[in-house]
Amino acid sequence: MSFKNNKYCVIKQAIPKDIAEFVYNYFLMKRKVVQTMIEKRYISTFSDEWGNLKGDDQAPNSYSHYSDIAMETLLARCLPIMEKTTKLKLFPTYSYARVYKTGDVLKRHKDRFSCEVSTTLNLGGDLWPIHLEPKKNVGVADGKKITTVSDNKGVKVILKPGDMLVYRGNELEHWREEFLGDHCVQVFLHYNDQKSQNAGQNINDMRPHLGLPSWFRK
Repeated sequence: MSFKNNKYCVIKQAIPKDIAEFVYNYFLMKRKVVQTMIEKRYISTFSDEWGNLKGDDQAPNSYSHYSDIAMETLLARCLPIMEKTTKLKLFPTYSYARVYKTGDVLKRHKDRFSCEVSTTLNLGGDLWPIHLEPKKNVGVADGKKITTVSDNKGVKVILKPGDMLVYRGNELEHWREEFLGDHCVQVFLHYNDQKSQNAGQNINDMRPHLGLPSWFRK
């Protein structure tokens, strides 16, 4: 399947299963550490450095973290395979990891410019398909995420631990239907095409380097 023609493709075993399992267990342990630190009142429910137990608008009350250092390491590590697969020269922008829980739904949406070339990488837990709408998409999302009203069923993609879906995040609608499993750990890795307008000013999501929290963005 050609990324250039279809605007998405799947990379089987983008990272080895043992690495996926290691990062999966690391992130679950980190969530447990954050829960304990909040209970003992060492940190609040939200911390740029530790993540957010309350989640975000897309997955409320599901642990999430912008720019976890292990995930940022995956972002850099996967750059060569991303460039080989897409046949593009890319700038890394940021990573975003979540532990999804029973009942979560990811609404149809397109992403901001920093997610121009996006991935979702399965790290472990129960399988949860992601859906794409590659045929009926008009315009490109710019700035904040936008929600569209297309009701096409799209393409269903099932990823096993270590597998990665690569897609044009600000062009293709993507979503997940209600999660019926117990938990699922996924990380989004985001990149820009170096030839895109303003890509040079958006390297590392406008942070001095990878690994830094969101408040380092210009």
